[in-house]
Amino acid sequence: MSDTVLVAETGRVTGSAASRRLRAEDRIPGVVYGLGMEPLVVSVKRRELRTALSGTAALNTVLDLHVDGKTYSAIVKDLQRHPVRRHVSHVDFIQVNLSAEITVSVPLRLEGTATEVLANDGLVDPAVDSIEVVCTPRNIPDEFVVDISKMKMDTVIRLEDVAMPEGVTPTGDPEMAVVTVLVMRASELETDAVPEEEAVEGEAVEGEGAEGEGEAAGGSTETTGESSGDAGN
Repeated sequence: MSDTVLVAETGRVTGSAASRRLRAEDRIPGVVYGLGMEPLVVSVKRRELRTALSGTAALNTVLDLHVDGKTYSAIVKDLQRHPVRRHVSHVDFIQVNLSAEITVSVPLRLEGTATEVLANDGLVDPAVDSIEVVCTPRNIPDEFVVDISKMKMDTVIRLEDVAMPEGVTPTGDPEMAVVTVLVMRASELETDAVPEEEAVEGEAVEGEGAEGEGEAAGGSTETTGESSGDAGN
């Protein structure tokens, strides 16, 4: 894995107003911490952060974070985003020991077409979108790829079925479902809908008949109206 350099600056003023001014200058406020160091309040250029995380490792990219002449091996611990615009509003960097194992979540991607599942009105359903693993920072996989082309209607791909690179250990239960198949019973839904329609039509006919009888007898139609309302509820 190649090194990715990102420059961060210290000396920013903390507080909401100062952070808003910083973002207006296209910089993102952040903090660096970990391995017993005193947290450093920093800021990075938005474009440079986007570029640094644009590779296949994305948020798991191991960064050479340059701060005031020092270099910290770090990864992004957390990205906070604007609730509407979804722009990054704050970033947490955590310093890591390149020789020590850490726990990270690695994205899961499905590959191929489950022809037999589709032919039987099934739907491939990823039960998770990432897999948590333990490994050293340099061994973090970019992603896990699962081939679904041979899946059948009763297939369940479990965590133990996902190939792990050497030095990478999943933290979850080996029996945990990773990809399953949903059974779509459209024909049964259509069949169930017919009696319901017939029942509604039958109720309407009975209501009309009762109204006719009431008129023939010269009685009030208020009782018939209440019955129709109950049927609608």
